[in-house]
Amino acid sequence: MLKGVVSLVTGGASGLGRATVERIVREGGRAVICDLPTSQGAKVASDLGDSAIFAPTDVSSAEDVEKALAMCQDKFGRLDVAVNCAGIGIAVKTYNPKKKLPHSLDDFMRVQRVNLGGSFNVIRLSCGVMAENEPNADGQRGVIVNTASVAAFDGQIGQAAYSASKGAIVGMTLPIARDLAPLGIRVCTIAPGLFKTPLLMALPEKVQNFLATTVPFPKRQPW
Repeated sequence: MLKGVVSLVTGGASGLGRATVERIVREGGRAVICDLPTSQGAKVASDLGDSAIFAPTDVSSAEDVEKALAMCQDKFGRLDVAVNCAGIGIAVKTYNPKKKLPHSLDDFMRVQRVNLGGSFNVIRLSCGVMAENEPNADGQRGVIVNTASVAAFDGQIGQAAYSASKGAIVGMTLPIARDLAPLGIRVCTIAPGLFKTPLLMALPEKVQNFLATTVPFPKRQPW
């Protein structure tokens, strides 16, 4: 199913993104790993051989994403699939009564910039590249997969910023799918639950433990 498919995966150096890249390459596809310059992206690409390349990318930067797409075209000749896995999260309540501090607006907007703005940035730039593909027998020229979260629908304490960003990704999916359908580009969004990724493990242990209790079965701990 993935043989010969050329994909661009953001957040591809770790977690869900890395697992996606490894699956694509394992099944005969090729992948551009987009992640921060400080990530393990170069090593992941090296380990996977000629079927993968690393493009240092801040997904919220138009220039970075354009460079990554150019690398994709130069190396593999086209782009069939874009997978948005890059994301950040924070665990902060809307108001801290002990410190009498409201949630930082800068922190809230930073999460929106990366998770929501970064996803849209990749979508808006990658669809033009896909539109140049010859359509297959079904008229399809490309596929865009976004990553939301169960937090988009069932956010927990301290997840206002994260849930807002993921809910917005869900909200923009259908209109974008309708925008791009005439071009033969499919757009869909997944909403993963709780599993072990660097994003989750970066949260305070107390928050990890609480989130684990929200999963009825099977239990998510010990990791």
